[in-house]
Parts: sequence; C-alpha cells; structure tokens
Amino acid sequence: MTLPVSVLALSTAVPPHRLDQSDVAQRARRMFGRTFARFPQLDDVFVNAGIEVRYSACPLDWFEQPQDFQARTQAYVQGAMALFVEAAQRAIAAAGIAARDIDVVVTVSSTGIATPSLEARVGRRLGLRADVRRVPVFGLGCAGGVSGLALGAELARSAPGTVVLVVVVELCTLAFRGDRGAKADVIATALFGDGAAAAVLCADNHAAAALRLGASAEHTWPGTLDIMGWTVDPVGFGVVLSRSLPRFVEERLAAPMRRALRTLAVAEDARRICHPGGSKVLAAIETALALDPGTLADERAVLRDYGNMSAPTVMFVLERALKTRWTGAAVASALGPGFTASFLALEARPGA
Repeated sequence: MTLPVSVLALSTAVPPHRLDQSDVAQRARRMFGRTFARFPQLDDVFVNAGIEVRYSACPLDWFEQPQDFQARTQAYVQGAMALFVEAAQRAIAAAGIAARDIDVVVTVSSTGIATPSLEARVGRRLGLRADVRRVPVFGLGCAGGVSGLALGAELARSAPGTVVLVVVVELCTLAFRGDRGAKADVIATALFGDGAAAAVLCADNHAAAALRLGASAEHTWPGTLDIMGWTVDPVGFGVVLSRSLPRFVEERLAAPMRRALRTLAVAEDARRICHPGGSKVLAAIETALALDPGTLADERAVLRDYGNMSAPTVMFVLERALKTRWTGAAVASALGPGFTASFLALEARPGA
C-alpha cells in the first residue's frame, strides 16, 4: 500500500504584466503579418482559445523588439526567480512552517536554462538551510506539474518526517517568436502564459491537511517525439506543437487512463483534475474519457483566466477545485513531451 503524503499547503503566483487576449491578437497580427496573410484562419485561434487574460514576466513591447537567446535567458532567470520566491513564500507561510524546516526542494521548469538552478539562486533569500537537498528537473513540459508532485511525494515517503517543497515555474511567453513565422508560433502566442505554483509535502499524517497524494503512474507512447517539445537556435526556444494533438488525445488517452486508474487504485468515476492545454485538448479529453461536455469546468476557468502556463497550470486547477470544498478521490493528469501522460492519485479530505 502506498503511504499517503499530506499536502500542507498549495499556492500559486503570476507575474505582473497582464495580457488581454484582444491586445495580444492585435499585436500578433503585426508580428506575424506574412503568416496571417498565408493562413488567415489563424486569426480564429485567438477567438476560440477560450482565453481572456494571461500574465507575462515581460511587457508585450519587449516581444516586439529583437531578442536573442542570451536576452531571453536573462529574462527567464530574473522572472523565474521572482515567481519562485513568491510562490514558495506563500506555500511556506500557509503551511505554518519556516523555510529552515524544508529538507528537500524539487524545482520543475522547462522554459529556460539556469545553472546554478533556480533554488540555488534564491535559497538564501528564502532562508533555506545550507544542507537542503536540491532536485532540479528539466524537460517535462506540461506534464511537469503532475510529475513534480509525484516526485516530491516519493521523496517524502522515502524518509517519513521529511518536508519537501515542490516549486513549478514556467515562463512560456519567452517562446513568443515572430522571426520564424510558423503556425505553431502563432498558436503559442494565442495560448501561452507565465506562472508558478508551490506545494509543501510531508509523509506524516497531518490531520489538518486538506489534500493527500497517493500513487503515481506514467505512460509514454512510442514514436511520438515530434508531438510536443522545443527546438533550440540562436534566438531561443522554438515551440514544437503538432496539429494532430487533439485527435491523438481523443483516440489514445482512454486506455492509459484506465490502466492508471487500476494501478493507482482509483475508481473509474473519480473526479478528474486535468492540465488544460487548450480548449480543443480539453474537449478531446472529455471525449476520450466519456465525460459529459463541459465536465472540466475548473480547467476551462483556469484556461480562461491564465492561459496555458505549461507545468504549473494543473496546480492552479487543483487549487481552484479545493476552494469549491470538493472532497473524495480524484486523479490528476497532464500530457507533456515524450509524448507522455502523467497520473497522480489524490484525496481531498472533508473537514480538514
């Protein structure tokens, strides 16, 4: 039997620059003028994305100027550090502990490169101990929120009493690229936002913890490396996003989900907490899992208010679900590069 892990606190944070979808669409027409001329239907992406507002570490004017990999990396390090600290401080305070009580820090991020990694750069500012264990994780993409929580839970279980801080931070807007003129770049500009989430975990049975984490599972489909990911060039990361993704999800998610539910010992009718990659992907998930259209309401609300922030987005959904006083079993899921589905058993506890 998998030892449950208590979530002592869950917090989220967004950067200061608010992006209204209508404003982004207008600027995108300037950035991608030639692309829109070839593919005028791309204008509909901004209308049909299901997004009203997003947030960015950089103002929109920044993206209309030439930026190379060095400039984007500098923006990533500064913006990600600020979000890391904000989300972590909120989670630590909500957990009722001090930063010096943290034994392990798991940092999940795939939208920039920082060596030393983010937790090393902000450790003193947060007040972390010199002997804190650091576990930076790169490359999980949108699956990183679920996989990061699962990894944090495994580390907590390995030594009961260990306090684990999981911080998931992504600056997806740094992939706004007007120089390539690809369809995927327009779609990224219509979908991506920046954000961070943090959770404090401990394997002890804390009576006040509203949420517990159970077992986890993953499934990677062979021959799918081209569905999602990054390319790298002197300008920065370039998004790889296959137009076949919604159909792939609709046709191939159901079987791995059924196997995961058996592995995790979660009932078929348990609540779903999904990463909202986009409105079409959410509809595809509902179809694949035989859910009524509109079932994933919290996912659509987060997508509307924050866009696709990659890895932390599912934690925003989880935070929203907890605020509705939801109780009982659930399974969290997210899809990311690989192409991989990550699953995690959850239990929201009544009266906690």
